[in-house]
Amino acid sequence: MRTIMFFLLFSMYAHAAKINDVANIVGVRDNQIIGYSLVVGLKKTGDGTTSKFTLQSIANMLKSMNIDMKTIDIKSKNVAAVVVTAKLKPFSRQGDQFDITVSSIGDAKSLEGGTLLMTPLKGVDGKIYALAQGPVSIGGKNEKGAGSASHPTVGLVYGGGLVEREIKIDLYHQEYATLSLKEANFKNAVAVQKAINSMYSTKVAVALDPRTIKLKKPEDKSMIEFLAEVEDIDMDYTTKNKIIINERTGTIIAGIGIEIRPIILTHGDITIKIMESDTPNQPEGAIVVDDSLVIGLNENELYTKTGTTTVANLVRSLQKLGATPKDIISILETMKSAGSISADLKVI
Repeated sequence: MRTIMFFLLFSMYAHAAKINDVANIVGVRDNQIIGYSLVVGLKKTGDGTTSKFTLQSIANMLKSMNIDMKTIDIKSKNVAAVVVTAKLKPFSRQGDQFDITVSSIGDAKSLEGGTLLMTPLKGVDGKIYALAQGPVSIGGKNEKGAGSASHPTVGLVYGGGLVEREIKIDLYHQEYATLSLKEANFKNAVAVQKAINSMYSTKVAVALDPRTIKLKKPEDKSMIEFLAEVEDIDMDYTTKNKIIINERTGTIIAGIGIEIRPIILTHGDITIKIMESDTPNQPEGAIVVDDSLVIGLNENELYTKTGTTTVANLVRSLQKLGATPKDIISILETMKSAGSISADLKVI
C-alpha cells in the first residue's frame, strides 16, 4: 500500500484589481441576435432531399426572384440551410461590421467554400437589428486538404454582419449608474464601495447587496467621465478559489495556493495522510522534487514543509507515484466532500 504524508499551514489570498476587471456597468452589455438563411456554392456537400425545409427555402427564394418552382423538382446538393448567430456589441452604430457564426441545421457534410445569402438578424423582440452575408470560413485544412475535420458544418463569416438598427443606451443624461460584480461577494462589494468613496472623498457609492453597487455621479463631472474614472480605480479584490475538472479529458485546473486541511484518505492502494509539521522527514534514498517536496521511494511516502500542502502539490505528487487522472479526480472529489478542500470544485 502506498502511504503519502503531507504537512501544511493555512493562508488566505487577496490581490489588487481594477474595478473594470471585477464589475460590469448594468445596461452596458452584448445583445444576442439570430437569423435563418441558406449557404450556397457548396461542392455537393449541402443538404440532401431529406431536408424538406431546405428545399422549401430554395423554392421561396427563387419565387422572390420571379422563378416559380416546386420543391419536388429541386435536386441541388450545393445548398445548406443554416442558423446564423452573433453578438451585437453595446454602442454599435449603423454600418458597423462584426463577425457572425453559421451553423448547419440539415444533413450537409460541409460548409466549406460556401457563401451565406443575405440574412436578417433579429433580437428577442423580433426586430431586425443587422444583416449578414458573405463567404463562409471553416478554419484550417486537414491532411487531406479538406476543411476543418472537427466541425466542418460550423463556420464564420468575418465582418459579414452589418448593423442596421442601433440599440440606444443613454448614459450621458443619467444621474445614477449601477455596477454589478461578476461574482457575488459581500467583501468585494464593500471593497468597491470603499475604493470609490475614498477616490472622491464623499459618499458616491453604496453597496446594496453582495453584487450590486449604486453610483451617483459628482456634480462637476459627466456620467461618461465619472464611469471612466471609476473603472480605473484599484481595489483589494478577494478571489474565490476554484478547482475545475474535465472528467472526459482528465484535465485538472487549480490555483497554486489552494490549501488542503488535515485528513486521512484511502483510495485503492493509495493512502493519503495529511497533517501539520515544521520538520518533515526526508528518508534515505529520497527523491527531491523541489525545495518543498520530497518523495521517499522505499515507503512510497511524500513529505512537505509546513505551509506547502496545496492541491497543486497533491496532484503533482500523485502523478509522481503513478496515479491515473481518474484516480486523482476521484481523490479530489472525495476530499471536497469530506471538507478537506474548501475551494469550489466544478466538474465539466
